[in-house]
Amino acid sequence: MSAGAGSGLAGIVIADTRKSKVDGVNGRLYYGGYSIFDLAEHATFEETAYLLWNDKLPTQSELDDFKQQIAGELSVPSQILDVLKLLPKDSHPMGVLRTGVSMLGNFDTEAEDNSPEANKRKALRLLAKTTTLTAAWARIREGKDPIEPKPEYSIAENFIYTMRGEAPEATDVRAVDIYLILLADHGFNASTFTGRVVTSTDGDMYSAITAAIGALKGPKHGGANEAAMRLFMEIGDIDKVDAFFADEVKGNGRKIMGIGHRVYKAPDPRGTVLHEQAKVLAESTNNSKWYELAKKLEELARNDDYFIERKLYANVDYYSAIVLYTLQIPVDFFTPLFAMSRMAGWTANIIEQWADNRLIRPSANYIGDIDLEWVAIGDR
Repeated sequence: MSAGAGSGLAGIVIADTRKSKVDGVNGRLYYGGYSIFDLAEHATFEETAYLLWNDKLPTQSELDDFKQQIAGELSVPSQILDVLKLLPKDSHPMGVLRTGVSMLGNFDTEAEDNSPEANKRKALRLLAKTTTLTAAWARIREGKDPIEPKPEYSIAENFIYTMRGEAPEATDVRAVDIYLILLADHGFNASTFTGRVVTSTDGDMYSAITAAIGALKGPKHGGANEAAMRLFMEIGDIDKVDAFFADEVKGNGRKIMGIGHRVYKAPDPRGTVLHEQAKVLAESTNNSKWYELAKKLEELARNDDYFIERKLYANVDYYSAIVLYTLQIPVDFFTPLFAMSRMAGWTANIIEQWADNRLIRPSANYIGDIDLEWVAIGDR
């Protein structure tokens, strides 16, 4: 078996990047050299996106100009919203987002222009319009009209406003903003790698992003936060956690969604921040049921020999599920919100890929038969 075969390319380095560094051994994450802890505490999502695209933090004037540019790109063509209204109302929001982003490419006159300048403009459009598309479907599937975003609002504010139809609370906005910061980039994860592979063919940004959304949709990637919340809901009550852990996890080998990570062999730093956010929201909303349930389940796992030996800790999906559910975001919209955040990282990686673009074409280790004798169809 060749190196990496059958192991999902674990440990195989395919390119250099300046976008993010994932230190799985020590539980650290950096965007452009800045610790995720500092960014979550001090930055906004807009500052974070600017950092990923420009390899530096913006000055106040640069940030003001950047936010103004985003505001100018929030609207989605009415034809696309009309198409969304034709979709089955039980369509998964990630499938709808995949369709909507693909359609955006047909309305962008620069879609086939892969120059650095055009790609930055397309990245900005995608960052802005993904928020509008996501919230629009939340309303369309309930038979309501989409709400036009407010240019004076941040991305986090607009997401809450255009989904709920009411001015957002500051606590809710900050929680969403922190979530968007934490999920913006994470090395060459499955969806980012997918986007870079499509880009390596000289494919346009909309094709690459549509493919990345498809990769994120899977429950082993972006869909894990949705799966985690559905697990908590299945348990249902904190009094049932002990029995679930004993019977299902220990007895039947049931996996706890949101615990364990392919890279982190120490606590996921994003999970650490979101744990605190979940606690803050539980206290501010007087709704601690789900936080307490998740916390108890995590504590059981953290003190169990199996989890200790394998260095399995709560990852970003575990407490993000509690944060988003406490914010009354529908469970099947958890992953689209992830896509809103990762749009900053996906586009940053696509722009970086274009700077030194070469077709990504790994080899395969063939393990089948060879030189078989041809048999006529009548004799098979």
